[in-house]
Amino acid sequence: MSDSIAALLGLSELPVVPLAIALAFLLGLGARYFALPPLAGFLLAGFVLNAFGVRSNAVIKEIADAGVMLLLFTIGLKLRLSTLARADVWGVASLHSLGTMLSFGAAMIALSSVGTGLLGGMTPVAAILIAFALTFSSTVFGVKVLDERGEANALHGRTAVGILVIQDLFAVAFLSLAAAKAPSPWAFALLGLLLVRPVLNKILDRVGYRELLPLFGLFAAVVLGAGAFALVGLKPDLGALVMGIMMAPHKRSEELADSLFGLKEVLLIGFFLDIGLSGEPTFEHLAIAVALVFLLPVQAGLFFFLMTRFKLRARSAFLAALSLSTYSEFGLIVATVSAGNGWIDEGWVMVLAMAVSVSFLLVAPLNVKPHRLYRRLHRFLRRFESKERHNEDLPLDIGDATVAVFGMGRVGTGAYEYLRRRYGAGVVIGIESNLDKVALHQKTGRNVIHGDATDSDFWERMRESPHHLTAVLLAMPEYRANMYAVQQMKADDFKGFIGALAKFSDQARLLKVAGVDAVFNMYAEAGTGFASSVDDSLAAAVKAKATTSTSA
Repeated sequence: MSDSIAALLGLSELPVVPLAIALAFLLGLGARYFALPPLAGFLLAGFVLNAFGVRSNAVIKEIADAGVMLLLFTIGLKLRLSTLARADVWGVASLHSLGTMLSFGAAMIALSSVGTGLLGGMTPVAAILIAFALTFSSTVFGVKVLDERGEANALHGRTAVGILVIQDLFAVAFLSLAAAKAPSPWAFALLGLLLVRPVLNKILDRVGYRELLPLFGLFAAVVLGAGAFALVGLKPDLGALVMGIMMAPHKRSEELADSLFGLKEVLLIGFFLDIGLSGEPTFEHLAIAVALVFLLPVQAGLFFFLMTRFKLRARSAFLAALSLSTYSEFGLIVATVSAGNGWIDEGWVMVLAMAVSVSFLLVAPLNVKPHRLYRRLHRFLRRFESKERHNEDLPLDIGDATVAVFGMGRVGTGAYEYLRRRYGAGVVIGIESNLDKVALHQKTGRNVIHGDATDSDFWERMRESPHHLTAVLLAMPEYRANMYAVQQMKADDFKGFIGALAKFSDQARLLKVAGVDAVFNMYAEAGTGFASSVDDSLAAAVKAKATTSTSA
């Protein structure tokens, strides 16, 4: 039916890629207009084109694969192996996968005795495999929403990313055991990549700051990482992730990730389009997929409960669980391999594809303003907190400091140093969500502690401990993080001075409206700051030139 509609409208004669790009842009723009993430529009574009008989092609799939590889590579650049070794990461991932697989599997076995169609007559093995495919959360979705909110390095962000990586390792283990995905005996040769790392580090030191930097990232992710893993029968995406983790300790790793940001974002549009464009579902497929989506609160609830048992605060557990509340593209891969081996009905592949797509569409709006959602639920959610706290989730003690700088990147560090020189070391304190940066600053003697400026419990915990803050400087690079911190302070009736960074004039205006006393527009005022910093030398040069001209 959809193919005939496409032929009638002439869509089948149009190139798929330009058509998909055009509709993705229009619907992505529309999604932003309704305060939804653009990826919801990209997904919808794929569904709309699919409904009119347009199908995905090799070009879109290649773009999608490249986008996912770059995403996982940049995840690796920001990930530390110590994160994966944390009990609250591998423990939650393991217990959640086991609990979901057993409970969902038992439910499907029970349904198979009374159901019809795909739900009827399932073997116990098929039921367990389908349940296993449903245990995964989307790596692409989870990391993307955390990146968009600037929370990938916060405790809940690092916890969520660590759980996603552990889940991906479970998927790799399954694919390795499946006959169709058995790795080559040469897989052990991948350890040789460790010998290449010193060479790559030296190259990264010398590639400069322009087009060679992102090109080097592409080379490392797609050629060395993904290419090497594909050669030995392992999933290329995992190779890109491993390569990123290997290069994470380098001092320019964050800069390399930033250089790939725009390219990664554009290529990922192909991933979301491809999901909507793949296959043609029946009513039965859609009905089962919608039913599976109604089970997502159970998934999220189990994540939340397990994280609080591992001593995370309710807020950290809630935000991490919310970013994990989708079905995964890895579940699709597991289902595809299982169907190819005859272990499950092929119809389940389409059901999983629909469930992944619908879960993205429904969960994306919840991840736009999760802090506001937590604020509404926090009294109920905090009942589940354990008496002990995770060592990274303890209340903050800022001592006698009167000025706090949130975000100790380049700008924040510069502001901190200026204030320390002018008012003294005991007056200013830096607050940073990235533990590695905290450790680095503390080694240099700066008074910097670990904390998350977007923590809706932060100011409440500050009230519990007397403090003397009279001024706050929000130097975080993400506008949303700065805006949310302002909203939290105003909600807690903070009367002190608030200064904030902004990158664009519309952001500066909105921060002013929200109650910021002074906004520094990084791009608009960079020239003024530059001229001011060289003013004395500039004046001397101008005066000398004028004197020379007069003498002549």
